[in-house]
Amino acid sequence: ESLKMRTNVRNSVGTDIKRDIDKFKTEYENRKAGESFRIWRSKFDFVNKAMGGYVSSNVYVIYGKSGRGKSAIALEEVINCAMQGANVLIWSMEMGWYEVLVRLYVSISGEFGIDNNPLEGVNMERDIGYLGPGGFNSRDVRQGKLSDEFEAGFMEFLDRLNEILPGNITVRAVDDEDFVSRTLRDLKSDIIETKADVVLVDPFYYLDYEANTSKTAGGDAANTSQKLRRLAGHTKATIFALTQADEDDEKAGDDGERELSLPQRKGVKKTKALLEDAALLIAVDTNAKEGRGLIGLNKGRDGGEGEVAEIIYLPQIGVVKQPETGAGAADVFEF
Repeated sequence: ESLKMRTNVRNSVGTDIKRDIDKFKTEYENRKAGESFRIWRSKFDFVNKAMGGYVSSNVYVIYGKSGRGKSAIALEEVINCAMQGANVLIWSMEMGWYEVLVRLYVSISGEFGIDNNPLEGVNMERDIGYLGPGGFNSRDVRQGKLSDEFEAGFMEFLDRLNEILPGNITVRAVDDEDFVSRTLRDLKSDIIETKADVVLVDPFYYLDYEANTSKTAGGDAANTSQKLRRLAGHTKATIFALTQADEDDEKAGDDGERELSLPQRKGVKKTKALLEDAALLIAVDTNAKEGRGLIGLNKGRDGGEGEVAEIIYLPQIGVVKQPETGAGAADVFEF
């Protein structure tokens, strides 16, 4: 590639606003036909209303404190893209492949609903404020302890996955034997190999960082962030990158429960360059015990900054969504 760049004789520099009108018109028609770029709808309506969805060739950063649902929210978004026909590539550098697939299968089953009382010993309406369909119980699937009835239903669900999911999801996980090099060059190769439209990097700071050419503190992470942004542009992929937020003192409400509080944009941990390179910062805080969470938009390049929505957060049964606001219920499988 460097040889090509050095030997290439350029007839012109950049795009001329007057001479290249035909070039602009061609690109406009391609975009009109949905061929040049793609917008993927978010699972959360407030994101679509504020931003119009996720646009290809951009990097979107999801961040929150440790253990507060960053991965769960990100998986919901990429599954939703796959439901729209996207080829999804997941680089999971913390979780093993079986754990990731459990979360994916449970989430997809929760989208359709297979049980109206999925958590034993929990009064969903009284304790959590949710009474609706849920998916298979992730703990039972993770441990291989589904009841005979639910196991039969789960196996049938897996057999029907090809007709349920219009797109596809490829998982590269921390325990894959061949997943030893995690450079951006490797990521680009996987994007090309899988023809990925949407990519999830979980988490960003486990990538093999690029060389610190600036010789400044944090320069390796900043250089990697910048090149990830370029990679999105070159491959026309929509890339979600996860990172942690700085920890701070937690506040408790009158009932003693921890109050939900979204991290601020200045709280992006590990590398501040992500704040600059991202088209949108998505802040997350959840409380699985209470079955609820908050999602907020920070630093929206196309607007939407400051928008916040409360969500139902029950990932153990595949229910992570904004509360229903209108008529219409999810389809129910008849196993």
